[in-house]
Amino acid sequence: MCITCGCSADHSHHDHSRDHHYDDGPNSHFHHHNDGSKNETKRLSIQTDVLAKNDLFARRNRRRFSDHGMFVLNLVSSPGSGKTTLLERTLNDLRVRFRSAVIEGDQQTDHDAVRIAATGAPVRQINTGAGCHLDAHMVSHAVDELSIDGLDLLFIENVGNLVCPASFDLGEQHKVAVLSVTEGEDKPLKYPHMFRAADVMLINKVDLAPHVMFDIRKCREMAWRVNPRILIFEVSALTGTGIEAWYRWIAAGVAAAKSAEPLDCSGSQMYDNRK
Repeated sequence: MCITCGCSADHSHHDHSRDHHYDDGPNSHFHHHNDGSKNETKRLSIQTDVLAKNDLFARRNRRRFSDHGMFVLNLVSSPGSGKTTLLERTLNDLRVRFRSAVIEGDQQTDHDAVRIAATGAPVRQINTGAGCHLDAHMVSHAVDELSIDGLDLLFIENVGNLVCPASFDLGEQHKVAVLSVTEGEDKPLKYPHMFRAADVMLINKVDLAPHVMFDIRKCREMAWRVNPRILIFEVSALTGTGIEAWYRWIAAGVAAAKSAEPLDCSGSQMYDNRK
């Protein structure tokens, strides 16, 4: 079981049955197994080792992405937040401007990868079985299967989970938390580690806010209580509300990646949206 969360990694696999899948072999990630006999000190030692090994691969990924001038985003959320729909729209709307690719993480099925492939973007599927997060080693193998020369954007759609993905750096420039209005305004307070780890938050499905009594201002305030520097966009992947601001930020990130300059996510300049 994964020492950080208890998720089983026994049946994790990478389906190669479609051309948008890959198989990265049996040693794809660093899940250790707890037989119940180890004491707390031993468990903490293993957890530290797991994260240290992951961080090593994350640094290698980040260096590789930087060498290729790629802007890499790790999309995290609860299941059902709409991040795949948001990603589909983003890829379709930006495909003339940028060359993009996607790594899809799910416990089972290739449903999301098939949807992404329909946009024309190269996609690689990672199925984690009972595992609840991607790690940097998995991502490194997926990148091996992609043609990244000349790539501008890489989106990593993580497994739907607001707990363990917060702890695993994949080598991305930015962790982007997607929160739908159907989840309630207090999600950032309930899952502070994730919203502290993220530097961007998308409040999605804002077209539904009046129908589910979601207070957008209250949600923003709660997010800033957890992470005062988090940048917040209010969007609807369905109607396109607010989507252009999200695209402008992506474009700035691509330009920054090409020039090896960091992108400001403080919300203090052109993206200041503290209403």
